[in-house]
Amino acid sequence: MSEQETVTAGAITGYHAHVYYDAETKPLAAEVRAGVEARFEMRMGRWHDNPIGPHPMGSYQIAFAPELFGEIVPWLALNRRGLTVFIHPETGDDVTDHSDYAIWLGEQREVDLSVL
Repeated sequence: MSEQETVTAGAITGYHAHVYYDAETKPLAAEVRAGVEARFEMRMGRWHDNPIGPHPMGSYQIAFAPELFGEIVPWLALNRRGLTVFIHPETGDDVTDHSDYAIWLGEQREVDLSVL
């Protein structure tokens, strides 16, 4: 995209937040998951104890509408229990969504864009 081109927020059809965990931190991830499920209208994905797709470690996905960004993301920032959370918009451009538009809470990890 050139410097003159801009993408408007209207291009975003949804968001995915991926909560990363390993065997040791899975109980913390379960606490975060329960908190999200109790508070927000969203679609919760399955547990993946091993890397899947572009994600470098175990994770589950939280899919939510753009209107909830201002509620869910601050809640995750304050209640992620030290876990890494990878957040990206859905614009129809998977590579850019998972790279240029990505937001990290916690330690940034290497995402495998070659699978997208």
